[in-house]
Amino acid sequence: MRRQRLIIASLYIAAIFLGVGSAWLWLTRVGIAGVDAGAWRVNLLAGSQNADAYTRARIALGAVLALDRSETLYYTTQRDDQGEPLRAECRYKIEGSPPPARWWSITAYGQDHFLFPNTERRYSVGTESAQLDSAGRFSLTIGPLPANERDNRAWIPTAGKGGLRLTLRLYNPDPAVQQSPGSLAAPAITLSGNCP
Repeated sequence: MRRQRLIIASLYIAAIFLGVGSAWLWLTRVGIAGVDAGAWRVNLLAGSQNADAYTRARIALGAVLALDRSETLYYTTQRDDQGEPLRAECRYKIEGSPPPARWWSITAYGQDHFLFPNTERRYSVGTESAQLDSAGRFSLTIGPLPANERDNRAWIPTAGKGGLRLTLRLYNPDPAVQQSPGSLAAPAITLSGNCP
């Protein structure tokens, strides 16, 4: 009788670990449902009352307070335009035309879903801080910040090693982008120089 109870208890414990482990794997490793725009992906249910439990859990796990897509579109990526994983120890050039929205920003996050600590307190570049060239396009760098670039406002510093995730937020996007989020001419993401 004691052996039978031990087997049953072991099965319950194994079932709990299997259930929790598979849920964690699904929330952290399985791709986000949505629409692609270049290397970026937008989840059309983020902030929606129609979001399923897994979408809500992913958003909570990423510590994002999501608004409905009529107010904001959130494009995220963990890969560059070549499909390679983004890494905090590498430098990337992000280039493009300002997205059609009332306000936009690009923010860099570590694999722990938190902002990278930096003495400049510079965590994103967007509508108010992006430097546009004569053609109306912006260019910024994301990666470790060299000492001679401390004042470069077009640089989002990263630190350490490991994964890097970018989020492009479009607040009050143009109606055409709201209707067809995959039509966005998303900023290009390219590796800049050698990566250690």
